[in-house]
Amino acid sequence: MTITFLSDFGLRDDFVGTCHGVIARIAPDARVIDITHGIEPQAVLQGAIVLANTLPYMPPGVHLAVVDPRVGTSRRALALRDAAGRIHVGPDNGLLVPAAEKLGGIDAAWELGNPAYMLEPVSRTFHGRDVFAPAAAHIAAGVDPADFGPEIELETLARLEVPEPVVDGSRIEATVLYVDRYGNVQLNLSRADIERAGIVAGRRIELDLPTDRYYATAASTFADARPGDIILYEDSYENMAIAVTDGNAAEMFAIKPGQHLTVDLL
Repeated sequence: MTITFLSDFGLRDDFVGTCHGVIARIAPDARVIDITHGIEPQAVLQGAIVLANTLPYMPPGVHLAVVDPRVGTSRRALALRDAAGRIHVGPDNGLLVPAAEKLGGIDAAWELGNPAYMLEPVSRTFHGRDVFAPAAAHIAAGVDPADFGPEIELETLARLEVPEPVVDGSRIEATVLYVDRYGNVQLNLSRADIERAGIVAGRRIELDLPTDRYYATAASTFADARPGDIILYEDSYENMAIAVTDGNAAEMFAIKPGQHLTVDLL
């Protein structure tokens, strides 16, 4: 059985390694694939987007995700089963839902409440080690998710608000969803959104950003622009993004996830 693992733990501290150790003690035959541990601290929406983007490329199994700013509060710990039969393990803060819905929808959900499948004592600040990693490992080893606790009404699950773009003629109001390590800026836009505004490859556009206004070009690939040019392009997950050819767009624009911008056709 495969366990995928995504978190905001980073790699500087021992958190990821400790969770791997917990999994290995419970399910030594499980294969663990680390999707990323570079989600920005407490950035639940960013984690949800990355999870939804990547899980379709992962083998079926158990999908462990921990971005949990409300650890130690009354928020629930969950195991979700999607329509494809995959199990998603993590906090009830919306993190798991977009990926499960992308994989056909949520079929069932259970609260992780059975102490037999936790490490004791359960830390108030590290449920990744004491609750979520053990649950993922036990499920990978064959335990039925229903054994972890009561079934949850699906309509009570926490859900995230993903900002929707506003297309007004040739003007689009967009939101930054994610910035990758190259500084490419993913927007809440699809190809259909920009085509509604009349923006196609080769057209010149203006970006109105919090810091300034910039001219850019709608492009199909990085090779369509010269070094230093700003481009709007479709990334590998079919989201529209802004990049600087051979440069770092996020640094140039001093922009972060959650900030707004407008795209105007010239």
